[in-house]
Amino acid sequence: MKTTSKPIKIFIYNLTLCGFFILFASNINAQRNASDTIISTPWVSVSYGGNWTGGDLKERYGYLNHIGFFAGYKTKRNWIYGIEGNFIFGNQINLTGLFDNLTDSKGNITDVNGDIAIVQVVSRGMNVNAAIGKIFPVLSPNKNSGIYAKVGIGFLAHKMRIETRDHVVPQIELDYRKGYDRLASGINIHQFLGYAFMANRGAFNFYGGFYAQQGFTKNRRDVFFDQPEIPVSNESRIDMQYGFKIAWLIPVYKRLPKSYYYD
Repeated sequence: MKTTSKPIKIFIYNLTLCGFFILFASNINAQRNASDTIISTPWVSVSYGGNWTGGDLKERYGYLNHIGFFAGYKTKRNWIYGIEGNFIFGNQINLTGLFDNLTDSKGNITDVNGDIAIVQVVSRGMNVNAAIGKIFPVLSPNKNSGIYAKVGIGFLAHKMRIETRDHVVPQIELDYRKGYDRLASGINIHQFLGYAFMANRGAFNFYGGFYAQQGFTKNRRDVFFDQPEIPVSNESRIDMQYGFKIAWLIPVYKRLPKSYYYD
């Protein structure tokens, strides 16, 4: 059995999307000045996060990538409220023997035609959170930049994505894949601590720092086909992730009024 992944193509696609937002931000931020006051503004960002796994999650997956989007509002007191979501993906699977019951004596899986099948197994997931944060203008060029702390709570789901490409392997097609994918979901909380920078003028706005997430999930399948004799645990799981997050910030300001001077 061969396992492969396509995270690079997904990352390039999202990087292109980030570029679009950067160009968009260059136009909408052309006329504003954040140097002398705290500005209230919509707060939108696209982000990338790299996370190592811990707790029960480490038994299934290794390093995980997050491509995220945040939409909210920043007040004149530097409080930030909003909703964020992340697409989670990776190619490090720590489970072994997942398809042992399907392999032949040489360790291969064959399709309906007797050919060796190429089976792709990767990790996939998502989370959606309500979040609240605050900027503390410390070591900052203006009152809208500084230490940025944020917490959130929401929903998390993750599983293994199993693909057979151009081959047809009846035992892992369609609904049969659910017996192997280890779907789990539940409540999650997250914390972020880093630095946010909002330029006085222009589109060079970002934040970055340390990120941690704790998921309190449960298995959502009744049976695992690779070990049907073992009852699926109904106990709560603690799925931990910790790493970093960097984001391009796209604040949407109202245009400043033009000034006219007369002699």
